[in-house]
Amino acid sequence: MSATSLKNDKIDRDPGSIAGRLTLLYTLSASALLIVVTAFLYEAVVINLREEDKQFLADKVHSLQILLKEHGDNWTSLEQEVQWEAVTAKVTPYYAYFSRILEPQGIVVIETPGMAKVVPAMVFPMPAAETKRGDLAENSLQWHTTDGHPYLLLAAQVVNEAGESRVIQVALDISREDALLTDYQRKLAMILPFGILLSALLGALVARRGMRPLQDITRAAQRITASQLHERIEPTRWPRELRTLAEAFDQMLGRLEDSFTRLTQFSADLAHELRTPINNLMGEAEVTLARARSETEYRNVLESSLEECGRLSRMIDSLLFLARADNAQVPLQLARLDVRQELEAIRDFYEAVTEEQGVTIQCEGEAGLEADPILFRRAVTNLLANAIRHTSLGGQIKLVVEPSPSADGVSIHVSDNGCGIAREHLPKVFDRFYRVDQARSADSHSTGLGLAIIRSIMAMHGGTVSIESQPGKGTTVTLHFPLFNDQKNHP
Repeated sequence: MSATSLKNDKIDRDPGSIAGRLTLLYTLSASALLIVVTAFLYEAVVINLREEDKQFLADKVHSLQILLKEHGDNWTSLEQEVQWEAVTAKVTPYYAYFSRILEPQGIVVIETPGMAKVVPAMVFPMPAAETKRGDLAENSLQWHTTDGHPYLLLAAQVVNEAGESRVIQVALDISREDALLTDYQRKLAMILPFGILLSALLGALVARRGMRPLQDITRAAQRITASQLHERIEPTRWPRELRTLAEAFDQMLGRLEDSFTRLTQFSADLAHELRTPINNLMGEAEVTLARARSETEYRNVLESSLEECGRLSRMIDSLLFLARADNAQVPLQLARLDVRQELEAIRDFYEAVTEEQGVTIQCEGEAGLEADPILFRRAVTNLLANAIRHTSLGGQIKLVVEPSPSADGVSIHVSDNGCGIAREHLPKVFDRFYRVDQARSADSHSTGLGLAIIRSIMAMHGGTVSIESQPGKGTTVTLHFPLFNDQKNHP
């Protein structure tokens, strides 16, 4: 089998459902939890039972120690404790035990009847010295007979008031407890698989119920088409985990709707902008061809046609630049620029135009930045051309460069005291083909794309453009170029 077919098999393989994965994960988690809890409970029961047994032995040894210390010669009390109580305890369901008292040489002083056959003296651990009752329990030892019968053993040493040493041995039959633990272990082993199976069933139900809102979202999304982009799936209806997805989906629909609207508007505006110069060319040609014309009239028609063709050419160039900029096809050729020097060069280029219109241009500030020289000049030139076009006789334009207040870039302000722009137009002036009024659109040099090009240039540099204006007082457009890392390190 070729590598290509293996790759296709991996691609075509069904990844399974989310509900199935959730069910599996829930079952594995519940199984692990059940196993851990079961093991913990079983171990806790074992430890508690063993601790009770050890404490029982410690109590018996301690009682015998007290009797030997205080009543070492009172054999009646010892016989009652060692023989009578132990024999009586063997009748009860639990705590069947044996007691024995030895001399240091190993001679039996007294013991529970039958203890020698069941638990010989030599199997007991070394007797512990006199100590506290709680410490005695730690010296116990578990022992099994040849037939597997379990016992818990404890030995201790005591010295009576006469200075005589004795050894105490106590054995506890724990066979009933072992049987109880074995039965408990068997029941846990039987219950655990049913618990895991029940967890799998509950996991499947919970997963299917939890995935129901996602299915509702899918059905709601399927109802949305290109002609129904205004529809929304209402995020407030869904659980918190899916609300973010629903909000993101609604935001995407909003962007798509806005893009469709702008595309439709752009197509209509483009058709209108192209139709105007084409109609002008056709109208002039039809009028000219209606009768014979003089050479001067033909020249005037050709000049007018050339002007319209120039307008079409500029519009096409601008549209091509915007299309390439939107698709990141215009590479930046970054270079270190002296902003003040660039602004003065642009001002000198427009000197003849400003003198003719009686407009003065001032440059202020000093700063350096890294930017594409051609695009930088195009952005500032477009702004300055707009300012000159809409500034009346005797007006003033300022080109101000300054570091931004946050020291993260350079800001360039282009201000004029011309006619200004009404507030309701400001959010749209950077849209393509948008013009504030018909008077501005009548300008043959304007394509309605200048500010849109400026916004694209700033976006390519990672910067921003903003505008402030008041009717009758003037307009200020600010270009903010960010500093790159090397600029921040070397101001």
